[in-house]
Amino acid sequence: MAEPVIKVEDLNINRNGKQVIEGATFRVERGNYMGVVGPNGGGKTTLLQSILGIIPHESGKIEILGTPIDKFSQWSKIAWVSQNSISFDEKFPISVRELVGLGRINRRNLARPLKSKDWDKVDEMLDFMGIKDLEQRRIGHLSGGQKQRVFVAKALVRDPEILILDEPVTGVDAEAHERFYMKLSDLNTDRGTTIMIVSHDLASVFCRMSHIMSVNRKVYTSPIRPDNDPNEVLQKAYGDHFHFVFHEHICEGVFEDV
Repeated sequence: MAEPVIKVEDLNINRNGKQVIEGATFRVERGNYMGVVGPNGGGKTTLLQSILGIIPHESGKIEILGTPIDKFSQWSKIAWVSQNSISFDEKFPISVRELVGLGRINRRNLARPLKSKDWDKVDEMLDFMGIKDLEQRRIGHLSGGQKQRVFVAKALVRDPEILILDEPVTGVDAEAHERFYMKLSDLNTDRGTTIMIVSHDLASVFCRMSHIMSVNRKVYTSPIRPDNDPNEVLQKAYGDHFHFVFHEHICEGVFEDV
């Protein structure tokens, strides 16, 4: 069994007097590419924010890279891109390259100027995400898909071991959607980055990812394999009435290079 980078045991989370997550127990292993699915309001974002230490949990255990969350300090090893990232003030005077460079700033030493090695990493991630040609553009002048790739590049300049994304392709066009998922697949395959991504696109989850997590107060996880019935885990989140038709041709021609 691979090393878990995230380990959760009997996690309970309450928000405003309502139990949002109940008794969650799961592990995310190093190198997993996990799609997080479930109905709106089911607790997906709350669960991820608790793993990130953004919101507290009522009871249970969370370990990150083998360390209990209350003792964990290596937050630079985890990158987070929220669904609101692209809601950026269009008038804010900052270029793509400058914004990505902010990801290299150590919060313990905010005044430290970036060094040449920092800008080398910025250039590397701009190239990797396919946005080097946009580096001098103002962030407010980009499309939704371009903005999301910029914010992922900003997250990646720290060389995180874990990347967590919350509905990162909401509101982007189909071509940008596919390009974005291709880059994430490259990141997982080529760099070994562990990825958790909230998505409502079940086809992308089952065609591209290694594992699925369904969340609707309860949390269930499963590897994605040809011999697995996807509805077993999906119905636990969406209900017995839900039926996802998955066949061998669903991925063909959908994810070609664009």
